[in-house]
Amino acid sequence: MRLKKLISNLDYRRLENVSDCEIKGVSPDSNCIRPGYLFVAIKGERVDGHSFINQAIDKGARAVIMEKGRGLPLKNKVAKILVRDSRASLASVCASFFGHPAKNLRVIGITGTNGKTTVSYLIEKILACAGHACGVIGTVNYRVGGRTYPAPNTTPRADTLQSLLQEIVLAKSKYAIIEVSSHALAQGRVEAIDFSSAIFTNLSREHLDYHGNLADYFSCKASLFEKLDAAAFAIVNTDDPYGRKLAKKVRSRLLTFGIEHPARIRAKNLTLGMKGTRFTAVTPRGSIEVESPLIGRHNVYNILAAISAAFVENIDFSRIASGLRSLATVCGRLERIDCGQEFLVFVDYAHTQDALAKILKTLRQISKNRIILVFGCGGDRDKAKRPAMGKVAAKFADLAIITCDNPRTEEPRQIVSDILQGIGKKTDNYKVVLDRFQAIQEALSLARRKDIVVIAGKGHESSQVFADKAIPFNDRKAVEKILKNHLTI
Repeated sequence: MRLKKLISNLDYRRLENVSDCEIKGVSPDSNCIRPGYLFVAIKGERVDGHSFINQAIDKGARAVIMEKGRGLPLKNKVAKILVRDSRASLASVCASFFGHPAKNLRVIGITGTNGKTTVSYLIEKILACAGHACGVIGTVNYRVGGRTYPAPNTTPRADTLQSLLQEIVLAKSKYAIIEVSSHALAQGRVEAIDFSSAIFTNLSREHLDYHGNLADYFSCKASLFEKLDAAAFAIVNTDDPYGRKLAKKVRSRLLTFGIEHPARIRAKNLTLGMKGTRFTAVTPRGSIEVESPLIGRHNVYNILAAISAAFVENIDFSRIASGLRSLATVCGRLERIDCGQEFLVFVDYAHTQDALAKILKTLRQISKNRIILVFGCGGDRDKAKRPAMGKVAAKFADLAIITCDNPRTEEPRQIVSDILQGIGKKTDNYKVVLDRFQAIQEALSLARRKDIVVIAGKGHESSQVFADKAIPFNDRKAVEKILKNHLTI
């Protein structure tokens, strides 16, 4: 694409040496620059891309977008575009470079602290039952036209995101489903995408190491809805207090869902059990009898969110019901592991106090049997949630085994010490086993007939991250290895 066309919509401050050269690619990573590329210099949290401009030029960059204009002598007379916001500029030029693919798609965005992944899988199943192909970009992986890519981030960088959207268009899909993280919103990764609808699941304490406080975290989430076109739909959970707050800010069309508070799409006659969930979904166009293999009240909200998205797209109710029935499990989300043992084992991604409380409450509501919990807290993240998660574990689990969960650069014993502050000294219903595999083995060895073992925190993740390395580790595979090799039974 020609440079002048590529930057035609940019809010730039000044142009220097700009000719109508051909641009062969766009990247904010100097390591990815090739001859003929446009380099976008972004000041990050730890690294300033402006320090790598000359390195990008050495690799063949023909143009540079930058915020800093002074004190940065460039080696060659490349095109220099000075802007106020490099991140927003990256999103804009990437959308242009890939031909604004979102304009050829119905894009459904999902944001919130918990539930995004499950909602994305549910919508994908419903659309498939209705005969619609779609691409999904989210936490577990990126699924496009029959191909699956690993997902280093829930919402990828703007250049990767726009490339994936283009691939979805080329695969002749009508829909794109995007899990939209608060980091992505704060960093402008989804700018230049017109969402057909955006879903708000819930909000609780998370990522405060990045956002600082809940107000800023909520503000980031809300920004997705504030930028919706007037014809788009904001789909909001009004049983969540932040959802009710958000509903008052929405200027687009609004569709609410819930169980307890007034909402346009509601669940009634709930039946929750270990084998699945049944309820009646009441909508403005009639009712849907819902049967789902997913368990728990939190999944009722996820199902309602998916129904709401399908309702907006005018999907036939019979197709919605079929799609909901067809999703047996979601990778790492209360995922049941059955190797013939006499007790139940679930792997779940819960890594916040709210998510952990929800899954443990769910299991308490549908079973009177003993719950053994394995969990930890990640390093280099919000430390305040550690004692809160300890408190939840002590309250809802019969036995908690505290272990490692991506300690990163922190000392694992210190993380455990922080968790123990929430458990308190008056209880003895916990153990500390730092090695995660051994902690899982201990939990399985202690489980008796009909007990429930929950391995929480990592879900679908395939590695354990330490200060100097990441080692392969998957909770599901660990459980299967232990049970299949009869190491505990």
